[in-house]
Amino acid sequence: MARVPRVKLGSQGLEVSAQGLGCMGMSAFYGPPKPDDDMIHLIHHAVDAGVTFLDTSDIYGPKTNEILLGKALKGGIREKVELATKFGIKYDGNVREVCGDPAYVRAACEASLQRLEVDCIDLYYQHRIDTRLPIEITMGELKKLVEEGKIKYVGLSEASASTIRRAHAVHPITAIQLEWSLWTRDVEDDIIPTCRELGIGIVAYSPLGRGFFSSGPKMMEKLEEGDFRKYLPRFQPENLDHNKILFERVNEIAAKKGCTPSQLALAWVHHQGNDVVPIPGTTKIENLEQNIGALSVRLTPEEMADLESIASADSVKGSRYGAGISTYLDSETPPLSSWKS
Repeated sequence: MARVPRVKLGSQGLEVSAQGLGCMGMSAFYGPPKPDDDMIHLIHHAVDAGVTFLDTSDIYGPKTNEILLGKALKGGIREKVELATKFGIKYDGNVREVCGDPAYVRAACEASLQRLEVDCIDLYYQHRIDTRLPIEITMGELKKLVEEGKIKYVGLSEASASTIRRAHAVHPITAIQLEWSLWTRDVEDDIIPTCRELGIGIVAYSPLGRGFFSSGPKMMEKLEEGDFRKYLPRFQPENLDHNKILFERVNEIAAKKGCTPSQLALAWVHHQGNDVVPIPGTTKIENLEQNIGALSVRLTPEEMADLESIASADSVKGSRYGAGISTYLDSETPPLSSWKS
């Protein structure tokens, strides 16, 4: 019996598990890739427990995370999951480039289908917005891919409210992926209300602050060689000293509540609404189980208010990413009229 409830993601018909599984760290960015057999076992365990919404991207590896999922989905697993992947970040080994060109969109989709060994992708996101061409041009090609049955639903990641509106006018957007957690709350001002107005689902990545709410500053001692969190501004010593205060306060509330700090942080995201699906990533079954346990943590309005008062804008120092990585803050695209002229 599945322990994880199902929810509707957006208003276009997609139904997913109320908690997903971010698969990036299995193959990339958080240290060396983990053994395929172990990760396939973890994915199967997640699916058996009812975590069926799996999140990957062609840039994770690059490409190797999709290949891993392709292996994991064999033997009847594919029919049980909602598969999300992304395109839009080209990487040739040296230079990263954001690209939304229609020919590239199509080529990227075809390549992902091959690596995943599937006929159709359930949710296909533009990973980052190409600000060199109107969003309508990229969306036009995605609409064609839906019509051809190669993808079922369209999503955007790290897109501004105005970019979301323009994209949604071309073809309905099912989900927006964004970073949302107790230490990343800027999306609440403009993007979340826009999604709700348009009936777009919200997929929260890094809901545990990239692991910060699991063990606080101690996590830095455990990071492996090649883990990009070592270079993120929030994890630098001058910011970490300040940011640990937030972790300590969350830890205190969790102790009173009888749960772990990561469960409390994840429960806070779950309590944002039924239209929000967090996708915590992990490479360990015990962490997966703990994350699923967050669904059973019930927070009172008073506890939510307490958490929100300690997780205000000035409670965190340092930006989310280092220089050179685009986010929704630089996702505006030229108007379509300028493109045609």
